[in-house]
Amino acid sequence: PGDRRLGKVVTIAKSKKFRDNHGKVLLEGHRLIKDALEAGAVLQTLFFSTVGHLKELPEAQLKRANLVKVKFEDIKSWSDLVTPQGLIGIFSKPDPAKMSYPAAQLTSSLPLLLICDNIRDPGNLGTILRSAAGAGCEKVLLTKGCVDPWEPKVLRAGMGAHFRLPIVANLDWESVPSNLPAGVQVCVADNKDPGAQAETPSVPRGAGGPGSAPGNPKAPVKSKPKAAPEHEDEEGVVGVCVPELPAQYYYENWTQTPVAVVIGGETHGVSPDALHLAASTGGKRLVIPVVPGVDSLNSAIAAGIVLFEGKRQLLRRHKQEDERQTVPVV
Repeated sequence: PGDRRLGKVVTIAKSKKFRDNHGKVLLEGHRLIKDALEAGAVLQTLFFSTVGHLKELPEAQLKRANLVKVKFEDIKSWSDLVTPQGLIGIFSKPDPAKMSYPAAQLTSSLPLLLICDNIRDPGNLGTILRSAAGAGCEKVLLTKGCVDPWEPKVLRAGMGAHFRLPIVANLDWESVPSNLPAGVQVCVADNKDPGAQAETPSVPRGAGGPGSAPGNPKAPVKSKPKAAPEHEDEEGVVGVCVPELPAQYYYENWTQTPVAVVIGGETHGVSPDALHLAASTGGKRLVIPVVPGVDSLNSAIAAGIVLFEGKRQLLRRHKQEDERQTVPVV
């Protein structure tokens, strides 16, 4: 029963392998499809239940696509939304280098980048991307191990962020530096208590983001220098030796431009690769102080806090520079 072509749509939505092999993604709902079309994403096939849906979309882009009218009941049976809108589109997987992002987003863009390190929860990643777009990030990099940004749950949580700023996915750590601007400083966020570093010579685990910190605001000066593994000469031990990183609270100044922030995953947190990259750029470890006994913050919440603090610092810096330029020299 129903239109068999919709079965292909579901396959695209559910299977990352199919999306990767065929270079297609599925978008559902009026707002997401409209945002994609306005950003220059290529629509291949659009399933719609009423002609009225088409009138709300850019006509020029629709002329190059296959338009298939189906019953709303068929779309509802395949839909992944709680309240289906009767509109499902199959797009070519967008290329960040070829997209036309909104002018308002570009004019509000800051020299602030985000690196997602092993973010596996779809809802968290979508929320993080939405926060990155809201803060005016220049670009988002996703390392291997992150959930596919084109998964339906990520798209829903992102609320159109995928078409507001460049998102480069599936990067290994060796290729991350080539996707960063020259002279960038990389800062990492994890939940390691700086005051406990001296007692725990282990790799900072991190979590969803920054976490507990000591009651004394002067405590986080530096993380423990290069922790020695138990079997230092054992072959195959990767990333156990952690480079020394200055640690500070997130509200203290850290926005040397340009700057990139690493947000770690929910389970293992910031990876040793991220710490090494930060150390090579003279980066810092940012900590959000929370009440003692609270393990850590959710990664999406931590990303929002750190990114908007970075935005505040950058805007203040720009304002101070503008004021210095307008003051006449006596």
